[in-house]
Amino acid sequence: MNIREEQPDDVAQIRRVNLAAFETNTEADLVDALRRDAAPIISLVAEEDGNIVGHILFSPATLVADPKLSLMGLAPMAVIPARQRAGIGSRLVVEGIERCTRADVKAVVVLGHADYYPRFGFVPASELSLGCEYDVPANAFLVRELQDGALKGLSGTIRYHPIFAKF
Repeated sequence: MNIREEQPDDVAQIRRVNLAAFETNTEADLVDALRRDAAPIISLVAEEDGNIVGHILFSPATLVADPKLSLMGLAPMAVIPARQRAGIGSRLVVEGIERCTRADVKAVVVLGHADYYPRFGFVPASELSLGCEYDVPANAFLVRELQDGALKGLSGTIRYHPIFAKF
């Protein structure tokens, strides 16, 4: 399996992966909208035998109290059902975090499973006095500093890219 950056020829396969992985077309439509209107983004695919079997997207997020702080939101991540629980998602998360680090992103947030993301160094954002713009359980909104102390002394609400509000 190869993890690599999304290429223009991958768009249709990425859409198929997101449609297969989720119950509605919301995530697939969100990926298309973010690709079109958000910058910068980090969009990676997992490829096996020439087929895309997984996808992850990172897009800009903002801490209201410090809008210049470089943050990314991880969303969505998708793996085709037949290949779930095979480590593909984990590889996408690890490589995505590495790419964010190289891009000088200070922290990554995710609205996701509290049992899954801590293995990658994510902690509940509430532990750092950070909250999500959406009304979600505190243990489901997680953050990972990519530079030690990047969030020290900061608090407040984190907002995803405005496109998320349309979905």
